[in-house]
Amino acid sequence: MKHPNTKAFQSFLKVHHSILLILLVLSSHTVFAQQGTQKKADRLFDKYAFADAALTYKKLIDKNYNADYNTRQLADCYAFMRNPDSAVVYYQKVVEQENFPIAYYYNYAQALRGVEDFKGYRKNMRLFKKAGGFLNDENLQNDKDFLQIIFNAKQRYFLEPVSLNSIYSDFGAIENNGKIYFTSSRDRGAAVKHTYGWNNEPFLDIYAADSISEVSINHKNKIKGDVNTLFHEGTLTISKDGKTMYFSRNNFNDQVLGQDAEGISKLKIYKASLVDGKWTNVTELPFNSNRYSTSHPTLNADETKLYFASDRPSSYGGTDIFYVDINANRTYSKPVNLGPIVNTSKNERFPFINSEGILFFASDGHPGLGLMDIFGTVQDNNKKITEVFNLGVPVNSSKDDFSFFMNPDGLSGYFASNRNGGIGGDDIYAYKRVPPLKLEGIVTDDSNAPIANTTIKIYDSKETLLAQVFSDSVGNFEINIDRNADYNVLAEKDTYEAAMKFVTSKDISDTEKIISVDFVLNEEKIELPFTELYPIYFDFNKYNIRKESTKELDRIVNLLMNVYPNMIIKIESHTDSRGSANYNQRLSIERAQATYDYLISKGVLSDRISSYKGFGESQLVNDCDGTKQCTEKQHQLNRRTQFIILKMD
Repeated sequence: MKHPNTKAFQSFLKVHHSILLILLVLSSHTVFAQQGTQKKADRLFDKYAFADAALTYKKLIDKNYNADYNTRQLADCYAFMRNPDSAVVYYQKVVEQENFPIAYYYNYAQALRGVEDFKGYRKNMRLFKKAGGFLNDENLQNDKDFLQIIFNAKQRYFLEPVSLNSIYSDFGAIENNGKIYFTSSRDRGAAVKHTYGWNNEPFLDIYAADSISEVSINHKNKIKGDVNTLFHEGTLTISKDGKTMYFSRNNFNDQVLGQDAEGISKLKIYKASLVDGKWTNVTELPFNSNRYSTSHPTLNADETKLYFASDRPSSYGGTDIFYVDINANRTYSKPVNLGPIVNTSKNERFPFINSEGILFFASDGHPGLGLMDIFGTVQDNNKKITEVFNLGVPVNSSKDDFSFFMNPDGLSGYFASNRNGGIGGDDIYAYKRVPPLKLEGIVTDDSNAPIANTTIKIYDSKETLLAQVFSDSVGNFEINIDRNADYNVLAEKDTYEAAMKFVTSKDISDTEKIISVDFVLNEEKIELPFTELYPIYFDFNKYNIRKESTKELDRIVNLLMNVYPNMIIKIESHTDSRGSANYNQRLSIERAQATYDYLISKGVLSDRISSYKGFGESQLVNDCDGTKQCTEKQHQLNRRTQFIILKMD
């Protein structure tokens, strides 16, 4: 037989559930903020900003957010920063995780080799092979650079067709304000009277196009104004507002070609302004010289530094990468050599700084795949360059590869090469870095209400746990996953039945960025091993325990003391709506105190009751809120104390 007040109790449960949901929503703002931090960390990692990424991953680990995944990322950051001492600390934590990717045995081994722990190196290489890893031992013995092995484990760049190349030299492509600027020697028109004796092609000029697929590009595409001359112009960089250009040009001023003592015209950097659609007000920068070349300018993200290549006397060999500070009054500091980590005894040219401040350049002095290769750099926490790495294929080839450019999105850009298969001497190549693939979704209950703080676990096809995240305050979640893989995604939350779904990233376009999977969780049906704890009721304007309430209270005492010795409850007391809010609040507290005192007087220990609180008239179980006429029986349902089970075996 049901208790006569079951309906009232069920109404209370609905109200109580709503309050808990509100509290969960409030607490979930922290989760939402951490998800934003996770995005930032992964974005920095993908743009080679490993030092900043490491700091961000540390913050997430400190908050125990997605700690396993972020520890793996942090370990890789230190490896890329050429800091094996720190890398081994976090790789060790990785190999202590449950179900970590076996490649981390290998990564850990290489870091151990970097700190000359060869015993640990051999041990982890054996574990890697035992777990199913495969390597060409001969290549491993010959390759001393564990950074490059790790970084280029997956192809990161994919080439795209470009229609703007000619049968002559084309290179130095950049994007700015919707246009593509590049350098070319394609002009064979009647107005061209000079050719470059080195290759018998016309001299280089700067061109602009609306897209890489623009096919009809000729002398009409030359930029308008005073930049292009009878001799060489290019490469260039343009300020973010599109109004200032720095560019390379032969030493050519006032229609006079300047030459050194040997009759060679050196390259110089000039500055121009965009006025009414024309590039004019051309001025020479003060750190040029007639005795050596200064060329290939590029601005950093905040336009406070100008980087360039030069063979000036302070270089280490051929041409080196230098920079000058651009002062607030638009003057320039003395040129600073970037030092021996970047520069070699041979040639470093065509510097470029991406939106995260990472330097890329071309060199024939660092170990590469061919003649001149493109390299990236790694910075420490103080923005000091600590390492260079080869971008690998398909960016680099056995020929010359140079003039690298990356758009602010970090996923697209250009470079130039004279590799086999091109149209002219040097050709422009466009690349796409396949964007991270995001798994996202929303978790709701069967009434379509969002469920916050749901744990989302990602398993691979071998049931290895790869990562986990949590849904935010409105039930949303997202995490990066690999392409061309199968996953099982588990959603689990206390008091709900867990759900798992199969997700595949195979056979999807490289342009796809999102796979969506939603979960609807059903509330878990818990069968209590005893009849539920019923509320007790009070007389109007009183807080003393009524005689008929002692039966239920004594039953609760027996359950706590004799049947379920680990059960913990809390007490919540309420009033009806009659009387002032302040008075009702005090009255409800007195009812909670009276209930607590009764249980304690019967021998219940205080630590078995987590709290006893009064809520006044704030949680009515019906609509008797003073706006309508209610019977005494209806008001009675609100004058109650309820018992909430928090823990039991």
